[in-house]
Amino acid sequence: MYYALFYTTVDDYIEKRAAYREEHLALATAAYESGNLVMAGAFTDPANGALLIFKSDSPEAAEDFARNDLYVKNGLITKWYVQSWNVVIGTPGPPLGAKQ
Repeated sequence: MYYALFYTTVDDYIEKRAAYREEHLALATAAYESGNLVMAGAFTDPANGALLIFKSDSPEAAEDFARNDLYVKNGLITKWYVQSWNVVIGTPGPPLGAKQ
């Protein structure tokens, strides 16, 4: 099952994220290497949010990620939610960086 984690950011997110970016990326890298996080990235033009796609048996991996993310803990994310996602077209498989 796939789950999409949506983030909505503060207006000056790009400027404010620098203090927490290294830890945020370390959390994302760990989730990716564990096989839970498939892909992730920020929206651009405008830079008002982000989307992270998780593959797991439940939404807990995505929810735990958000709860532990310094962007969330430090107020850079004004809203987040997890939505189940049914892949209709494409070939789902393990994330490229996942340990097999």
